[in-house]
Amino acid sequence: MSKANANASSASPAVLIIDDQAVMRRTLEILFRKEGYRVTSSDNGTRIQVLLEEFRPDVIVTDVRMEPVSGIDVLRQVRILRPTLPVIFMTAFGTIAIAVEAMKLGAVDFLTKPFKNEDLLFKVECALESSASRPEDAPTSLEAMADERDMVASSPALRAVLEQVGRIAGSNLTVLVTGETGTGKSMLAHEIHRRSPRATGPFIPINGAALPEPLLESELFGYEKGAFTGATASRAGLFEVAEGGTIFLDEIGTLPANLQAKLLGVLQDRQIRRVGGHRIISVNTRFIAATNIDLEQSVRRGEFRQDLYYRLNVARIRMPPLREHREDIPYILREMLSELSVGRPFRYAVSPEALELINRYPFPGNVRELRNAIEWAVTVAKGSMIEAGDLPQVMRFDNAPMSLESAAGGRSLAEMERNQIASAIEAQGGNLTEVARTLGIGRTTLWRKMREYGLKK
Repeated sequence: MSKANANASSASPAVLIIDDQAVMRRTLEILFRKEGYRVTSSDNGTRIQVLLEEFRPDVIVTDVRMEPVSGIDVLRQVRILRPTLPVIFMTAFGTIAIAVEAMKLGAVDFLTKPFKNEDLLFKVECALESSASRPEDAPTSLEAMADERDMVASSPALRAVLEQVGRIAGSNLTVLVTGETGTGKSMLAHEIHRRSPRATGPFIPINGAALPEPLLESELFGYEKGAFTGATASRAGLFEVAEGGTIFLDEIGTLPANLQAKLLGVLQDRQIRRVGGHRIISVNTRFIAATNIDLEQSVRRGEFRQDLYYRLNVARIRMPPLREHREDIPYILREMLSELSVGRPFRYAVSPEALELINRYPFPGNVRELRNAIEWAVTVAKGSMIEAGDLPQVMRFDNAPMSLESAAGGRSLAEMERNQIASAIEAQGGNLTEVARTLGIGRTTLWRKMREYGLKK
């Protein structure tokens, strides 16, 4: 769960809704309160400064077309007053001009009306989790992100990865990043972009598994007015918005067959056609994809196009699981604790006992799980020292120095993880906020795991 900018009096993230339609505001208020958020709303952006000071939101969901203060104007004020506060736009009037301006100002996402509730919730969760990992004074615009420091590595495994990045970053090659869930594939994609000649251009990430096929298609390729119900104006897709930069498609192995064919055409011809349109649009965008599944097996099963796989597999980088580069854990911890110590009267440290537990733990969720565990530990720690008792339960119990196979008791890590999540959901009566807190993971990670294992509330 996000802790960024949260009120000290409450652990629940706060959502500010700005929309001039009363029905929409009320609907979203009910939706977010049902999910455990604190919510307030406004019919326009004229009071944004007061709301930022009094309500202290953790994320803003705002319409674009409003009077007298538009969503873009709201975003500009937020970037001055609260630079790292995530802002999500929802609009039925998306245009390339608005999208590009919003991305340059630091908007984290766009959502086209009408949208599904679960899509909005997922985008909010992603924004909160991303915001929680960034210090308050961190750069937020796409241009500023290009100035962030290099990834560091101590282990031979991760050093080899960064050497590959150094060799291919300066080219326009399509890159396929493989690796288990939570290994840092998106971070690596951004590192490739940051080291490339396109670093001053947009870096646009999108999760292929997070959106249903029609919405994903319109997000990637855009659409023309009248293409479908609700398309009251033309809208540019992300391939156009990312002009001169990089588009990163995560979980490409879940891409539907129809979109696989369209993506193949883009990679071959560097041209797109919007949904419902006939005009051919040339795009100058580097493409990076990531997957945590074996695409070669998917090709053999007929689930993934062979020609698309070959087109993607031009430059391939495997992100190793954390258990293969444990030497980097002290450095990763140092960076995490440095970020989490910003704005606090002391700098966090890890006790030898806690570090021993961390080093023993198999980390099936990899670096993402480590991050969630440390955020949890910082939340419950009584002082600057993170003790063994501050770590999540899963890391403290049954954490003896044994092999991964014996620790699993004959079961796969996936089976163990699924059973643990299912038990927590049942114990907490479907309250996902409490489930995430109990497991010591972020809500976005919990949602992702639930979808992966087919679990319901």
